[in-house]
Amino acid sequence: MHAATSVRALVVQFAALAMGLISTPAPAAMFSLAPGQTAVGVVDYYLTHDVDTLLDVARHYDLGYTQLIAANRAIDPWLPGENRKVVIPNFYLLPDVPHQGIVINLAQQRLFYFPPGGHFVEIFPIGVGVQGWVTPLGDTRVTEKQVHPSWFPPPSILAEEPGLPKMIPPGPGNPLGDYALQLGWPSYLIHGTDKPFGVGRNVSHGCIRLYPEDIEKLFREVAVGTPVRVIAEEVTAAWIGDDLYVSVFPNKSQTDELDIGEPMTPETPPDLTSGVLKAAGIRTDRIDWNAVAAAGRERSGVPSIVSVPATALGQVTR
Repeated sequence: MHAATSVRALVVQFAALAMGLISTPAPAAMFSLAPGQTAVGVVDYYLTHDVDTLLDVARHYDLGYTQLIAANRAIDPWLPGENRKVVIPNFYLLPDVPHQGIVINLAQQRLFYFPPGGHFVEIFPIGVGVQGWVTPLGDTRVTEKQVHPSWFPPPSILAEEPGLPKMIPPGPGNPLGDYALQLGWPSYLIHGTDKPFGVGRNVSHGCIRLYPEDIEKLFREVAVGTPVRVIAEEVTAAWIGDDLYVSVFPNKSQTDELDIGEPMTPETPPDLTSGVLKAAGIRTDRIDWNAVAAAGRERSGVPSIVSVPATALGQVTR
């Protein structure tokens, strides 16, 4: 491990211990939905205290670490200082897939749960796979619910870490936490964690990790048989009223760079143009391509307007 990475890992561990003293986790965000609604939530702001880290702020607002860092790159995540204005990006474009059951966007590092009836959505931050360990894409289901699960490291992980025991019983050191949802894909779970500072990072071997309080809530609400869809979309776009919005999320390599405090290497998503055109529909003349390019460079994850006003084109506002 690189020396700088080791030091940062120690800082993360210290901050994780401090979190319980200076931060109270917020409940997962739940939003009511109207038919055809494309977005939920708002961007908010928080003024830091001297003892805060952005890790604390992320846990307090039920955000993922990378999600918060990407929206606040000018702020030192470990020493933000007193009265720094932190963007709280609780504003989400909903996935452009059927709003049924669990939808996971790996690129966004978010899990969307649409309870039966279609009137609400709950949104949870998640930890996802490290480089080389990818969660399968596509459709599956919740096949089993486990309370206080034991962890049996698969052969692939034992090959990496031969010192691991063949079984880790329930308890504080169990990486699955207290609750797990088994998926139809063998060896893949949605579960809690004994290391909540890993939520919002590339940390797992392909499983989906949630904060302990989030997995407990999701576990109690989700039934066996609930459909699960996993996507990996770095670009989401949608009309909200008369404005076209786009969100662009850091890719896996950029997420790793943000995680260790390195500058994010600029890289425009290859599907940025096609994603915006698809969302724009027949109103392609309304697209502000300079704003689209800026969103692609910035990759803050925060939805931004990428359309020009209809009145600026001599049109009647729809």
